[in-house]
Amino acid sequence: MSRRVSLKEFQEGLTKRIKAAAGETAPTARLGFEAGGEHWLARLDHSGEVFQVPDVQRVPLTRDWFLGVANIRGALFGVTDFGAFLGKPLTARGPDNRLLLIGQPFGVNCALHVSRLAGLRSVADFEAEPPSGPFAVWSASAWRDKEGRVWRELDTERLLAHREFMDIAVH
Repeated sequence: MSRRVSLKEFQEGLTKRIKAAAGETAPTARLGFEAGGEHWLARLDHSGEVFQVPDVQRVPLTRDWFLGVANIRGALFGVTDFGAFLGKPLTARGPDNRLLLIGQPFGVNCALHVSRLAGLRSVADFEAEPPSGPFAVWSASAWRDKEGRVWRELDTERLLAHREFMDIAVH
């Protein structure tokens, strides 16, 4: 019989594994997530914590993919629906949705709303591919898993510097 794990225990365990993997001398671990039907990897030293999606306050006159701001531990974070930013439909709300904090290492309070987490992944288990397509501007690299799926590694610093990503106002 499998043991039931509370969400809190799961998140605490994931946080411990992320911290342990981030401390590797040559880190190969990445946090996998899905957004807009695409598979993504985030470097652990470029991403922060993962949260269930809290209440997000809409900001008038902003793009559809900018969901608004959320209060996370007393700080306001801009929340972007990453799938919608990729040009896909807005992410359907569901219990697997998460917020991935990505900007704190760069002094920006930014969170990505993603469809679901895919856990820790080791790039040693993937085959490298050249980044291509419309996301190559802020993809650090691309990888193919054993099932043939392409995983793009998010270059957080380039994404945060990307003019379109930071320009949330409706024109």
